Amino acid sequence: MAVKQRAHGAAAAVLMLMLGAVTSTTQAPSSSTSSFDESYRRAQQANASLKTLTADFTESTTSSLLARPLVSHGTLAVQRPSRVILRYSEPEARVVLIDGDRMTMTWPSRQLRQETDIKRAQSRVQRYFVQGSAEELRREFDIELRSTSERPGTQEVRLRPKRKLIRETLTTLELWVDPSTSLLSAMRMTFANGDTKTMTLARVVSNPALGPDTFSVER
Repeated sequence: MAVKQRAHGAAAAVLMLMLGAVTSTTQAPSSSTSSFDESYRRAQQANASLKTLTADFTESTTSSLLARPLVSHGTLAVQRPSRVILRYSEPEARVVLIDGDRMTMTWPSRQLRQETDIKRAQSRVQRYFVQGSAEELRREFDIELRSTSERPGTQEVRLRPKRKLIRETLTTLELWVDPSTSLLSAMRMTFANGDTKTMTLARVVSNPALGPDTFSVER
């Protein structure tokens, strides 16, 4: 159980880091390599102008240990390149902060405060989705640009890791992009045991001014 929790925690950290790293990985769904490369290049150009982001989120977790999906709600803020904070309001108040290579989680009702080193997860996200190229991304993932999307009004891309070590934790990463803004609207991680974690964004604001206490877990 402890190993499973650590694996899911690391993958969840990747998911949250993705919020700060990715706006769009595709703009024109196509199965051709050249089309993906061009779409990735345009997306990286769009990413360069994104410095901050705020949104409401809904997080849904499915597990063989749960009778029904666990659904949580809250707000998030992103300051690129590597600061993300999620403030959960329902069903219980808690805060998850990523600041550089550290992830801090506070859960007042459980009198819990936990700090985790996520340097490896941070490094991978920066390498693949911020500093990397389409060619490097294809070396690490099988990439499928979907001609139809599971979520109406969005464009969908599905990534499956090629490395066995990663597949032992994460089997699929799915991204949905709002074509009108090129911003990420939802993502889902499917774990090796079949559990899933999905985050859907609403009321997304790009480049808002953030207050000085935005990334304080003690607020």
